[in-house]
Amino acid sequence: MRMALTGNFDLAVAYLVVAAILDGLDGRLARALSSESLLGAELDSLADVVNFGVAPAIILYFWTLGDASILGWASALVYIICCTLRLARFNVSAKSEVVTDRRFFTGVPAPAGALLALAPLVFAHAYPELDAPPAWLTAAWLVFAAGLMVSRLPTFSLKLKIPASLAKPALVLLAAGIVALAVYPWQTLLVVDLIYLVSIPLALFVRQSVAHA
Repeated sequence: MRMALTGNFDLAVAYLVVAAILDGLDGRLARALSSESLLGAELDSLADVVNFGVAPAIILYFWTLGDASILGWASALVYIICCTLRLARFNVSAKSEVVTDRRFFTGVPAPAGALLALAPLVFAHAYPELDAPPAWLTAAWLVFAAGLMVSRLPTFSLKLKIPASLAKPALVLLAAGIVALAVYPWQTLLVVDLIYLVSIPLALFVRQSVAHA
């Protein structure tokens, strides 16, 4: 958020990507160190609201949403509220005794939602020769990303255990992704956003197929 205030949007997005990576590691690290606690779980949710709810909205507001007047401010608030609701729903479902399919999330997770929300900014930096998306379109996209987070659509969980037979290909793919992110950061983030969007209807199809099997 501080980088957004100073207009350094490159570093602002970089920090948010780092936050998303760390969010995928903190739970495993806590379990590995036997340091899980109810306080840690609550602090994790609070950090997620700030990192993936407030921060993306602030970044986009200072990038272009401020030009959309009340529409830009309203879309930022809608996004923050939806992100908070999505995290609250996840916490409630995690404490429920109902057994759920761990291969899927309900709705888009907060880190993925944040990266999707930043897609207009990522597109503008990936292709600076093209016109940046107008403020009203960015506001509409932000509301769309917010809707995906609070939706009931199934999305693939990335916290699955990788079989030993796929460990080497997974490591190669991870290394290739890191290199691409380092060399072509904006284009890589845009491709990741597009792949994730395509995965949503695919997850819905797979979930329905499993339910009818």
